[in-house]
Amino acid sequence: MTEPAIRPAATILLVRQGPAGPEVLMGQRGAGAAFMPSKYVFPGGAVDAADADVALARPLPDPGALLGGEPGPDTLAAAAIRELWEETGLALGIPGAWPGVVPEGWQGFAARGLRPSAAGLRFVFRAITPPGRTRRFDARFFLADAAGVVGDADDFSGACDELGHLHWIGLAEARALDLPFITEVVLSEAAMILRGGNQPGVPFFDNSGPVPTFRRL
Repeated sequence: MTEPAIRPAATILLVRQGPAGPEVLMGQRGAGAAFMPSKYVFPGGAVDAADADVALARPLPDPGALLGGEPGPDTLAAAAIRELWEETGLALGIPGAWPGVVPEGWQGFAARGLRPSAAGLRFVFRAITPPGRTRRFDARFFLADAAGVVGDADDFSGACDELGHLHWIGLAEARALDLPFITEVVLSEAAMILRGGNQPGVPFFDNSGPVPTFRRL
């Protein structure tokens, strides 16, 4: 069996302060999905070619370990913002007119008079899908405060149908959902950060080679 190509991907852990503590936005993949069916995940997905053409209104404040590779930091941030927009209808952006032609996949975002802003994104995790899966991704995970959302963070009326059961849930309660292993690990890392802990480098689960490795970037 030939292994599928490893595609770059980006994911957002959108968080807010709830009545009992921090909450994260999660949704459930469809039962017929080719990748992680029925699992609860954060909004995210593969980088599109057009994401490289997006001029962010505000770039990532600290690209850090994202530098030096392909795609670049701004492309990964754009992909994360686009996936959040498509899967939840929530926009991380600021008012403004787009310079030039609006790239494919961004027309709805631009129609709201918004440009994507990565100013509130923090790169917190990276993982490459292990061999033997139907699809493989080199995924970067970004933490973002829901305060950066334009409009009502409870309004998912603009979401596509890729994720069902979109809802805000406490970080501890989220552990009881049917989660992929890597999602559980990322949740733990996010909880540590939100408690005020410091990362000694961004965790990276690297399954690109014959031997799985873990290191910090």
